[in-house]
Amino acid sequence: MEDILIIDDSPDIRTQLKWGLSDDYKVHLAADSGQGVALFGKHKPKAVILDLGLPPAENSPDEGFRCLTEILRAAPLTKVIIATGQGDREIAMAAVQLGAYDFLQKPIDLKELKVIIRRACHLYNLEEENSRLHTAMGRSMTKLSGIFGQCQSMVNVFSTIEKVATTDVPILVTGESGTGKELVARAIHSLSLRKDGPFIPINCGAIPDNLLESELFGHEKGAFTGANAKVLGKVEYAHNGTLFLDEIGELSATLQVKLLRFLQEKTLQRVGGRENIEVNARIVAATNIDIKKAIKEGRFREDLYYRIGVITIELPPLRERGTDIQLLSNVFLRRFCNDFSKKIKGFSAASVELLKSYDWPGNVRELENKIQRAVIMAESAWLEPHDLGFADAAGVQGAENTATLKEARDRAERDLLVAVLNRYDANLTKISQVLDISRPTLYDLLKKHNLSVKG
Repeated sequence: MEDILIIDDSPDIRTQLKWGLSDDYKVHLAADSGQGVALFGKHKPKAVILDLGLPPAENSPDEGFRCLTEILRAAPLTKVIIATGQGDREIAMAAVQLGAYDFLQKPIDLKELKVIIRRACHLYNLEEENSRLHTAMGRSMTKLSGIFGQCQSMVNVFSTIEKVATTDVPILVTGESGTGKELVARAIHSLSLRKDGPFIPINCGAIPDNLLESELFGHEKGAFTGANAKVLGKVEYAHNGTLFLDEIGELSATLQVKLLRFLQEKTLQRVGGRENIEVNARIVAATNIDIKKAIKEGRFREDLYYRIGVITIELPPLRERGTDIQLLSNVFLRRFCNDFSKKIKGFSAASVELLKSYDWPGNVRELENKIQRAVIMAESAWLEPHDLGFADAAGVQGAENTATLKEARDRAERDLLVAVLNRYDANLTKISQVLDISRPTLYDLLKKHNLSVKG
């Protein structure tokens, strides 16, 4: 049972709230700010119901503001709900500006209060988990070139990296596009005996075939039209270091033969040259294709596969990594908040659910891009689905016509808001209760649909 604290100078209100909330929460009562701060320090409640008019200044909000500030300074995640009298809306809004979670007017509607407390505690738990993951990410394999993960499949990957890094055997890293294959290659290099040597990456699928041989093996002056000087290839530049061959499955049959010859003999000839040049480079290759299927179809040499794949490391897709999605989301959030000097607390409950349920076809790279976009676009302290691009993209698994679904969803949402605004005469307290949402969420929806409420 979760702890909550009620700070109010009225014994009747304290008695009423304790009676109404004790079935669901462990309720602590305080009659003034001094007692309230003391009880808060002892029990660390997730939610506090605070009356701003506290003794010795019952007719001023100053003592309540002081109490609010002390609580949030001691525990910033605490959700403080302001209980205010009729006509004190501006004072309550000032409290929200100071960090209060929400406010409601006296006499307190117990049903409304229960909804607010339930959501406040849920949000507290989300933030606490975010904070825990942020702390965990500081411990999670930071020595592996920024690779983070806690799921068992990633733990296995980390273990394999550490076992093979100090050897010189060739490594093949497999996995869908965006799963972090180059990060694994860099991690292997950083832990290897070659860490002080060069790490040379080349994307075999990004360079036209007629240029790739020269990129890999270099060329002599005059080897072809435009070859005005001798140029070293990527393989030579990787001498005493690591050569990372990304998308090796895209190599042509001719280049597969030449690469196999280099792996067997540890020597190469530049294009247009006759000299055998010895190169001592460790090979790490990567592919997102089914390499064994490619072998069966004659698109990839089996003997080359056995040369490059002495050890194979398979990276799981993000959708199969469970809580790693949250961990990585927090990693990227903190990184981009720092990069763009933004103060964002975390992800809303709706965003967390979408992050967990989305299929992530672009894997970690797509997640990173979405978080970067969200940090740049966000206008509030919490990242919402529309910040992440889920409002205008396939944020829900199985959506085929996203524009139509978005329009229908937005239209239905706006129509519902207009209907309840009219039905309950713009009574926001009643509307938030009927819709089972908190007041801040209701304000966000009204702003999203350009709906204004007087008073």
